[in-house]
This record gives sequence, C-alpha cells and structure tokens, in this order.
Amino acid sequence: MDDIVLFPLLIAFLGLLFYGVLRGLQSIWWKPKLLQRHLKKQGIMGTTYRPLIGDMKEYVKLITEAWSKPMTLDHKIVSRVDPFTLKNMQKYGEISMFWSGTSPRLIIKDPKLVIEVLSNKRGHFGKPPLNPNILIITRGLTTLEGYTWARRRRILNPAFHLERLKGMLPVFSSSCSSMIERWQNMTNLEGKCDIDVWPELQKFTADVISESAFGSNYEEGKHIFELLRELVILVIEAMQTLYLPGFRFIPTKKNQRRKKLDREVRSMLRDLIQRKKHSMRLGQSRNDDLLGQLLQSITENNGDDQMTEEDVVEECKQFYVAGHETTSSWLTWTMIVLAIHPDWQEKARKEALQIGQEQELDYRTIANFKIINMILHEVLRLYPPVIALYQHTYKETKIGDITLPAGVDLTLPILLLNHDPEIWGDDAGEFKPERFSEGVYRASKDQLAFFPFSWGPRTCIGQNFAMLEAKMALANILRHFSWELSPSYVHAPYTVMTLQPQHGAQITLHQL
Repeated sequence: MDDIVLFPLLIAFLGLLFYGVLRGLQSIWWKPKLLQRHLKKQGIMGTTYRPLIGDMKEYVKLITEAWSKPMTLDHKIVSRVDPFTLKNMQKYGEISMFWSGTSPRLIIKDPKLVIEVLSNKRGHFGKPPLNPNILIITRGLTTLEGYTWARRRRILNPAFHLERLKGMLPVFSSSCSSMIERWQNMTNLEGKCDIDVWPELQKFTADVISESAFGSNYEEGKHIFELLRELVILVIEAMQTLYLPGFRFIPTKKNQRRKKLDREVRSMLRDLIQRKKHSMRLGQSRNDDLLGQLLQSITENNGDDQMTEEDVVEECKQFYVAGHETTSSWLTWTMIVLAIHPDWQEKARKEALQIGQEQELDYRTIANFKIINMILHEVLRLYPPVIALYQHTYKETKIGDITLPAGVDLTLPILLLNHDPEIWGDDAGEFKPERFSEGVYRASKDQLAFFPFSWGPRTCIGQNFAMLEAKMALANILRHFSWELSPSYVHAPYTVMTLQPQHGAQITLHQL
C-alpha cells in the first residue's frame, strides 16, 4: 500500500526535477547561445560565452590591476577608469559584445545609435533588471518604468521647474558660505591650509539637499540622510560581491544592519511627513522645499496623478541618492582640474569677482557666467560622474541596421565617447574649455555626442538643480580662495557608482 502511495509522489518529484533541469539549461546555456548566435549573424563580434560567470573574471582582473597604481597627472583617464570596456572595443570594434553573467551586453559607441536608444521611440528599451540590493536604497523615479515612470515624472516636474529652483539659490548660497567659513577657520596665520576637498564637497552637497528637501526640518533631514548614506555604502559593498539569489535574506551582521537602517530611514521620513502635513494644514509651514511641494502635489492631484505617502518617502530618498554623489564628484574634479590649470582658475576667478566679492550672487549673475560655464562643461566631458548608461531590450527592436532580440543588455559608454578623438579632435584628452565657447552643440564634430545628464524623455530631472548648485559653489569658492594640488595628492580616478578620487582630493588652499 505504501508503495502505491509513494510511486506517484516519486514520479511527481522526478517530473519537477526534470523541469528544473530544463529551465536551468534554458537560462544557463540555450538562451545565451541563441542570443549570441543572433548577434554574431549581424557581424557583431565579442567574447565567447562562459556559463554563469561570463566575463566577470576578466573584468575584475583588469580593474584590479588598473586601480592598483596611480596614473600620471593628465586627463587621459579611460584606460584606468574603464579598462575592460576599452579593451573589448579595441579588440572587437565600437559595436561589440561581452557577457555579464548569462546576459549578453552590447557596447554601443556610435552617438547616433546611442541617441536612438535613449530616445526610445518604440518603447522597447528600459532599465536593466535591477539588482535587488539597490531597491533597498530607493524605489524612486529612476527605478521606475513605463506608465508608472511617466506618471511620476509628470508629478515631479513642477518641483524642478527653473522658476522654483531660482527660489532655492539662497539655500545654495547659505550652505556654501558655511563651507567657506569652515575652510577659513582651518587656515593658518598665513591664510593657508591643506584639505581633502572630496569629503568637504560631499558634506556641502548633502547640506544643500537636506535643506532643499526639508527646509525648516533641515537638521532632522540631515540625520535621515546620514543614515541613508551608511545604507548606500553597505549596499555598494553587497553589489561588489557575486550576487547569490536569496543571500540578502540570510541574517548576517551586514544584512541585518541594512534592514535596520532601511526601517529607521522610512520611519523617520514618515514621521517628518506627518508633521509637515499637519503644519501645512495649519498654515504654519511654507511649502517651498521639496517635501512641501511633493505633499502639495498629493492634495492638488486626483486619481492616477496622486502620489501616496510611500511614494513621497521613496522620492525623498531618491533626491538624496541621485543628487548628492554626482554633484560632489563634479565639483571635486573641477577643483582638481583648476589646480592643474591655474591659468583657467584665474580666468574663472576674474569672472566670479566681476560683481564684487561681498555682493551675494543671484540668478541673473550665475546665468551670465560664460567662462565658469565652459569650465564646468569641459570637466563634465573629461570626468563625467556617471561613466556609462545602461539599457535593456524588453522586446525585439531595431536600431540602425541592427536587430536586437529581447533580453540584451546595452552599455552606452559616456566616458569613452567623451574622450573619442573622432568626435572631439586630436586634443580630446586635453582640458580646453574654449571648445564650449559657442555652446554644447558646437563643441564637438557630432552635435549629439555630449549628453552628461542623459538624453530624451529620461533626461535627468535634476539637471538645472545640479547646474545652478555647481555654478554657485564654484563661483563662491573662487571668490575666497586660490588653490593648487597638495604634494600628497595622488591622481587616481575610479568608480564607486560615481567617478571618484580613489585616494582623496588633497588641495592646498590660499585665502584671498
């Protein structure tokens, strides 16, 4: 009798086991080989598929070797920052492929095809499937797709309208003044000091975002973002190891700390939102900070255009993550570059001082900066905070003459495009801000080759915010200090989500 009962169970078990093996073979072998064959038929060359690991071993080997030693003091940083992509393209061409685990990844270094992908007119491209670890940081705008993304973007757009951003300039100025005062207090009797400006500028951008997001609740917002910063560091650590499905649920010390930080951040944001709502109802709080504007959108919009409280929590987290590291990276490399090129530092200082050192900068003045604008764009070209954009095909689609099946990842290498002599000329590796003297579209041989804030419908919503913040900060620093590289500075750009100085950004400041 027992045998009669057990036999069907055994058959069912074997059937499930066989189905699992087939599914495993499908994802690990048949599907990758089919995609590889499809791309190679179209003349796209690249590395040979290795089951499961793909090209991860070679990628880690190249960046470990590149990042183990500093480089000479110049701006030709591609071979150090992104050696794997560079080597792959040198070997297989500007449209080539490699393997990220079981997924083929197509590198596209043709500006016209890149713009076609980012324009996404057919709606077949989207963000690659996200590592689950990243979603603990934020499920805000940049992680959304399709209708959900379009609806959220429509709601958020007014908060980043230029007219509203003009009202935030006093916040930028106040945070910058605090940083400058701190630096002045660090100088010796000769008005000189050595300082690592990388953590200093990170603090400045965090202060700007905290006050822009939370206004009068700035100190509480600042504490929330300190916790969120710790969470980001722990998530980056997790993402730098081999991803194992389900590992994040194992109660290791770091996994538990990540969960605790996430709970604390969410709880504090919810409390702050409730108090902000109450004070707004009583007319006791202005709504010109980001949180106030988001909460106002909840009351003003109905139906599909209404955000939930959890949506607001995620967008507050998103605002910090997206705006903090990128702008601090941009300003840090600007100070390093101007230390290397004191002639341009002096030109920029003269422009910043035109209206008088004691007079507060306003929007009209900042908008009229020409030299500072050229310098900031040239630094963005040479040292883009985000070195590549990533997309994924969710349906079969066509770009140029290439037919892409569903399931292909795409790498759009901003850094390599920005350093390409065919686009920027033989002096592509040199710092020449004058190339932007007639604007972005006339700076290169290809009008569409420069897109530091992405392109098309998903152009960064915070572009104007970042540009105003960077101009305000740089102009104020120039009006109070001159600087050169400290003897302890080591030129070693590398990436940890954004392009960063691996060993810090040591500068010798001289108070004016």
